[in-house]
Amino acid sequence: MDSAAVDRFEASRGRLASLAYRLLGSAADAEDAVQDTFLRWQAADRDRIEVPEAWLTKVATNLCLDRLRSAQARHERAAGTWLPEPLLDGDPMLGPADTFEQRESVSLAVLTLLERLSPVERAVYVLREAFAYSHAEIAEILDITESASQQHAHRARIRAATDHRRTHETNLAAARRVVEEFLAAATSGRTERLVALLTDEVTAVSDGAGLAKRLLRYTTRERVATFVRAGFKPTPAKRRLAGGSLAMYIASVNGSPAVLAVVDGRVVGVVAFQVSDGRVASLHGIAVADRLTRLNNVWQRYEPGAPVISAW
Repeated sequence: MDSAAVDRFEASRGRLASLAYRLLGSAADAEDAVQDTFLRWQAADRDRIEVPEAWLTKVATNLCLDRLRSAQARHERAAGTWLPEPLLDGDPMLGPADTFEQRESVSLAVLTLLERLSPVERAVYVLREAFAYSHAEIAEILDITESASQQHAHRARIRAATDHRRTHETNLAAARRVVEEFLAAATSGRTERLVALLTDEVTAVSDGAGLAKRLLRYTTRERVATFVRAGFKPTPAKRRLAGGSLAMYIASVNGSPAVLAVVDGRVVGVVAFQVSDGRVASLHGIAVADRLTRLNNVWQRYEPGAPVISAW
């Protein structure tokens, strides 16, 4: 392959990776899909490809759909058993973030919701909401009719509206202050203050550090507060499981403030928050090690500042 062809692909790599991440919810799987796209590009008769960017998008999207369908067939990522991979803000795989729709499309809340859509619904939703493709372009990418694209988008939006109330855009600094106050209440045992910091329709989802077969889900302010209080209560058993004493940092993950639990420079757990009108609307807790691989690689080059809790 000549250098011009390689350069043409590399110019699209970042966009393809952010598309694949939104479709698959996994950075590792997204990287594999992009590499497979490169191999297809390498083997293609490139002289017959009129618009390389469109061709690459079509190939990458359909490779992701193949992965989603295969995973569904093997029941490896059924809704309720699997959380998306968190990424630190600044990671190029998070992709475009110019509009509210683009930023929301990569939040852990929305990525979790997308697991409930069919693969084609998910692809239409991502292409339309995050990348602003027209229905005519989406129809070409997915080999469906323009009418079918519109119908898939409509169904996806209805399901999204049913399962996810869009939170008001909140200044990240203000949201961080809410999380700091929430963390102080959680670690001090002030359950009443925790309840007051939660919205009426708050939800909490956790992977249980891989110790549970299904995701742990909690609703109602009281149940979420009890779950959080128990989760943030330090015990010798938790320290042994984590591999030592933890430091707690606040950083931005997938566009939202998050608490990161760190042991000897290694992130062992992430709790990401969505904040609405000064209160916590949702929490997503992820502590399965293989879901934190890319985040840890970025963390080694990150400058987080001082921890909010130096020894937990």
